[in-house]
Amino acid sequence: MPALTEVKLSVSSPAFKHGEEIPQKYSCEGENINPPLNIEGLPEDTKSLSIIVEDPDAPNGTFIHWVCFNIDPIKHIAENHQPGMSGHNSAGKTGYRGPCPPSGSHRYFFKVYALNTKPDVQEGIQAEPLKEAMQRHTIGFGELMGRYEKKGNNAGNR
Repeated sequence: MPALTEVKLSVSSPAFKHGEEIPQKYSCEGENINPPLNIEGLPEDTKSLSIIVEDPDAPNGTFIHWVCFNIDPIKHIAENHQPGMSGHNSAGKTGYRGPCPPSGSHRYFFKVYALNTKPDVQEGIQAEPLKEAMQRHTIGFGELMGRYEKKGNNAGNR
């Protein structure tokens, strides 16, 4: 089977620009809610979206902060909104888990995948099996990277 043509999606947020600091509101030190996201350039045959938020700077390897899939093809994901089915993050829970690095500044990649199908996977799936299920169905991809460094001394991980 030939590889699908992958369109570059534009992923942005009114809360922060690519490469800039993620506002505390969206972290473990704030309201711990997902930031709003805007997605542009969806291919015409997009059937669903998936979002995976990763922190590659975590001390024990990449920490997954959010797995959300089977999202209807939409151009805006509202703040504090679970737009589709939820997978497990690296904390072993479903839903969004905000930035909470143990030390220093970490990078957080909000990865958006446009798919030509709705993956036939169960709620609670982890990121890697979801990526495998999406592999031959990804027709668009884009990401937004933000940084976060804890402001206070309260405990937390990643």
